[in-house]
Amino acid sequence: MKVASILVVCLGNICRSPLGAGVLQRLLDRAGAGIGVSSAGMVAVVGHGADETTQALAAAHGTCLDGHVARQFTRDIGQAHALILAMEPGHKRLIERAAPDLSGRVMLFDHWLGGMGIPDPFGKPEGFHRFVHDRIVDAARLWAQKLVPPATPPRPPEV
Repeated sequence: MKVASILVVCLGNICRSPLGAGVLQRLLDRAGAGIGVSSAGMVAVVGHGADETTQALAAAHGTCLDGHVARQFTRDIGQAHALILAMEPGHKRLIERAAPDLSGRVMLFDHWLGGMGIPDPFGKPEGFHRFVHDRIVDAARLWAQKLVPPATPPRPPEV
């Protein structure tokens, strides 16, 4: 699958989607993929930074969310991306309802983990944030593997 840009979407754009975008961007950059990743929210807390607990967990595991500013999902933002990864099936439905022309681009962030959705940790205890963080990291690793498959070793010349 060749993708130039990815949009990660959750509800408020302060916990899951900035974390998902940050982790996925870090993995894709490490692989030299040249794919840009950003995020938005269906009912974004526009202008706010990432949730403090989410930021702390991300930083402790090598992902910097400094400078993140929550923004509202719009059809125009969606159109600017080749792939849209929603955190929950309900978000996927909201995107498809708001912009039916984007439906072929929308998948779940945890698609390769079974596609049950990644729950919202906002306002929950730190242990729940850790659970969500780990699930997002696992899902991002699988997306990175699918988007940047290992190079096929060259075939030896035929004699």
